[in-house]
Amino acid sequence: MKFPIKTNSAAWQAITRFAIAVAVAWLIGLIVGRVWLVLALVLGVYVVIQIWNMVRIERWLTHRRIESPPDVSGPWGELIAIIDRIYRRKNFHRAQVTSLLREFRRLTTAMPEGAILLGPEHEILWFNGRAAGWLSLHRKRDVGIRIENLIRHPSFVEYLKHGRPIEGVIVYEPVNGGHHLLFTLVRTQGSERQLLIVRDVSREMRLESMRKDFVANASHELRSPLTVISGYLDALSDDQTLDPSWTSPVQEMRRQADRMSGIINDLLELSKLESGDRRHIERPVDVPGMLSLLRREAMSLDRRPREINLQLDSDRLLLGSESELQSIVSNLLTNAIKYTPVEGSVTMRWWTDHDGGHISVRDTGVGIAAEHIPRLTERFYRVDSGRSREMGGSGLGLAIVKHALHRHEAVLRIESTEGKGSTFTCDFPPHRVISRADVEESISLQSGG
Repeated sequence: MKFPIKTNSAAWQAITRFAIAVAVAWLIGLIVGRVWLVLALVLGVYVVIQIWNMVRIERWLTHRRIESPPDVSGPWGELIAIIDRIYRRKNFHRAQVTSLLREFRRLTTAMPEGAILLGPEHEILWFNGRAAGWLSLHRKRDVGIRIENLIRHPSFVEYLKHGRPIEGVIVYEPVNGGHHLLFTLVRTQGSERQLLIVRDVSREMRLESMRKDFVANASHELRSPLTVISGYLDALSDDQTLDPSWTSPVQEMRRQADRMSGIINDLLELSKLESGDRRHIERPVDVPGMLSLLRREAMSLDRRPREINLQLDSDRLLLGSESELQSIVSNLLTNAIKYTPVEGSVTMRWWTDHDGGHISVRDTGVGIAAEHIPRLTERFYRVDSGRSREMGGSGLGLAIVKHALHRHEAVLRIESTEGKGSTFTCDFPPHRVISRADVEESISLQSGG
């Protein structure tokens, strides 16, 4: 690459002066008859001056913090000016970065959340005061230590290995502090470092517990008076002496009482699932048989689609709670039947692959708009409130499905096109899929023992 020399630059001026000095020395040499001697003397002086300037500049570079730049003209002066500008710019940027770091430290100290910077192997690189207080961290002792060695909660360790930054958050309760802490891992693309955000959610957990207790207690308290009301309504319906004008109101009251009873039962079921009680009995469940039974029950309904199909692509069993698995499919099937016209169809399917076991319920009903799908599993959420109430829906069915699937380490996938129908798929992990041969062999071993 060629760099053009400006005619007014210090380098060009220095070359000009050097050429004039050589020319003058040549003339003087011719006059005195010692051309080469005079040229050697001039060049020697020139070299000494350049070496002296180099020494001064080297000394200044070594001690530039305490010494001013030397007063040198020509190219060396230009070089000193460039170095001085670079040094001043470097100091300016360093001061900016230092100021930003100090401001960042002040902000992280004042922020209500804890922050921990982790390296590629989850070693602690830095943390703020809030995280230090909640997790009893000390800079001299814990920096460089892998965080799994300090927080040994199994769920937290599993989250660090496989958790998704957006979906995977872990609630951890330290034994000594009594706090519920929410851990969220933030990863950036192209960087091996990770930021762990820690938030105290003890208050939210207490409120959630109070809400669950209230719903459960209220549901239990409402069940008894509702049973009494339903009993009197049944008696009035069977009373032959009842004024005919009261027949229609009594039937409507019975229908509303049945709807209230269904809501209360759903609330109690949801409260049981949300309680986190993992003591449900798990055993191999005959999914093909369960789906066949649910299909026969659906076919006996007065109001149903013309076709309710069953597609069994596997004869394998599923490890889980039979009552909860039946509740999952029953809720999905009930919703599909409610929102599918008589001329439509509903299809249940069971299949297995290397990803695990899958149960799907597909309908050709009204479908769901895309903006509603993320909220379908919320309690009492309805896409069409008027239609849901008219059909007797409680708005709790998919919430029950979500929590029951969570207890089985499964997830719910929803695919829907408005006006064309919906497909609800339950994906179960591979370790819950069991072959019939394994079950029969286990039974024979137990019998033989």
